[in-house]
Amino acid sequence: MPIKPEISLAQKYILQGVFVISTAHNGKVNALTAAWVTRASFVPPLITVSIGKARYSHHMIMESGVFAVNVLGPEHIETGKHFGLKTGAKTNKFENIEYNTKVTGSPILKDCISWMDCKVASWVDAGDHTIFVGEVLDGGVVKEGKPLIYERDTFYK
Repeated sequence: MPIKPEISLAQKYILQGVFVISTAHNGKVNALTAAWVTRASFVPPLITVSIGKARYSHHMIMESGVFAVNVLGPEHIETGKHFGLKTGAKTNKFENIEYNTKVTGSPILKDCISWMDCKVASWVDAGDHTIFVGEVLDGGVVKEGKPLIYERDTFYK
C-alpha cells in the first residue's frame, strides 16, 4: 500500500536520536544504526528498539535475545554512518572499532555517550519492523554530552 507523501513529511518532525544497536550470537557480533529507540518503563527498566526485519541484526537479536543500545553524540556522525551503510552479513563492522562487553556480550562502544545492555523481554510485530522490548540489565555513562539528533534529509549526505 503506497504511503501518502504528506504522512512521511509530517513524521519527519518526530525527533529521534541516533543509536548503534549491537548484538552477539554464536560467537559473532554485529550492529546497526537506528533512530527508533525509547524508554518504556521505570520499574523494571525497559526500553524499546524498532529494527527492520530485513536487517541482519534483526535475525541475530531474535536468535540471541540480547542487544545493547549505544547512544551517540554529534561528534559520532561518522560512527552512525559506519554502522548504517553496510550489512553485517557481508562485512565485520567491528573491524578496527574499540568496544567492551558487559552482561549480555553485546558490544558496548568505547566512544559513545552512554549505553544500556539489554535482554529481550518481549517483542511485537510492527509492519516491516519488529519492536523489541528490552530489560536493561546494565548501563552507564561514558561521557557527558548531548545526544545526536537524527535528521533524515541530511544524515547520510
